[in-house]
Amino acid sequence: MGKFLTLTKPGIIMGNLITAAAGFAFASKGHFNGILFLIMVVGLGCVIGASCVCNNYIDKDLDKMMMRTKKRALAMGTISGKGALLFAFFLAAVGMTLFSLFTNFLATSLAALGFCIYVGLYSYGKSRTPYATLIGSVAGALPPVIGYAVVSNRLDAGAAFLFLILVFWQMPHFFAIAMFRLDDYTAAKIPVLPVERGNAVTKVRMLLYTIAFLIATVFLTTGITYLLVVVPLGIAWILLACKGFKASDDQLWARQMFSHSLVAITALSVMITIDSFL
Repeated sequence: MGKFLTLTKPGIIMGNLITAAAGFAFASKGHFNGILFLIMVVGLGCVIGASCVCNNYIDKDLDKMMMRTKKRALAMGTISGKGALLFAFFLAAVGMTLFSLFTNFLATSLAALGFCIYVGLYSYGKSRTPYATLIGSVAGALPPVIGYAVVSNRLDAGAAFLFLILVFWQMPHFFAIAMFRLDDYTAAKIPVLPVERGNAVTKVRMLLYTIAFLIATVFLTTGITYLLVVVPLGIAWILLACKGFKASDDQLWARQMFSHSLVAITALSVMITIDSFL
């Protein structure tokens, strides 16, 4: 069973649930429904897990070419493709059933949309176009919007800024991974931006996205404590992006950008939640 669970990419599930929790808390405005929150966590976790299993299935041949992924269960053949797809179907069925029965049509539709974008567009597109990164960022930006919709049953300015923040955050986050895993992506012929256009162009894009991220976080303002945490982190990320133009070791710098991105999004999610209760 452990090998099947690794196919769900637990780290990705956890990261997405953290942002979904922030969206849920933001819409709750202090009136937190614990049972509904638990249903959302289990349901969305299953849907995200199902999409990751499908992604592993689609990527199994590419995974054989990369050092980082060549020992994944599907790449090594320790789990059959049929078994993986049945597991993905089970997870998706459980997740979508929970959403259908206990949330609302909007949240259920968004969860289904995220699954379709990640599996149908991103997973099949990543080996064909550098724009797959942007497509993936759209899927990854939906969890906080889903959390918001579970509570509010609407899409408004709050949901829009949650979405934009996650898109602007994910682009430099993904580019950083592509830079320090450049050899893997080159070997697998995956056309990420650093492979297609080089590190210099990628660094410019990363700087622009970090600036956009900071602007979007300020517009979302939930309270003074939120600003006191997220604004300094956003400025620090921009300054780190600027340092990339003089970096002597691009891989080391990219790892620093990646690490800072995790701190920034986790802190933002936590502060949204705290301010929502305050």
